[in-house]
Amino acid sequence: MSIKIRPSTEADLSSIYALIKEFSIFQKTPEKVKITLEQMIEDQNDFKCLVAVDKDKVIGFSSYYFAYHSWTGKVIYLDDLYVQSAYRGQNIGNQLFDAVMEIGKSNRCIKMKWLVSDWNTKAQEFYKSRGATIESTEWICDLGFK
Repeated sequence: MSIKIRPSTEADLSSIYALIKEFSIFQKTPEKVKITLEQMIEDQNDFKCLVAVDKDKVIGFSSYYFAYHSWTGKVIYLDDLYVQSAYRGQNIGNQLFDAVMEIGKSNRCIKMKWLVSDWNTKAQEFYKSRGATIESTEWICDLGFK
């Protein structure tokens, strides 16, 4: 098996969308997926994503975006990182994580940030093994627009 990590293309969007829905079930929050495939296609220039591909099948993805913090400077945010269960334990998550880190470094970001669910201890251990610190000093605030 030869897994390839590459930037996503428009042709990948339907596969990524299916993985997003699969990931939301894994996260126990399928009701939170509000985006549609049509929206993703329309917004594809704003959607930054890498895919893990086995032959021609998309089996994982990592989405990310950039932000600027007034205290620290440019930051890359890892939005989602997901690998299908049949492919876990094969270093694919590490490859996706590393690829987003490299994008951040090449874009002069000072650090990478992301969220992890409090119940997902396996992911927490994965991130800690990569040298991450997990802080619980900030709250997540969310305000939807109508």
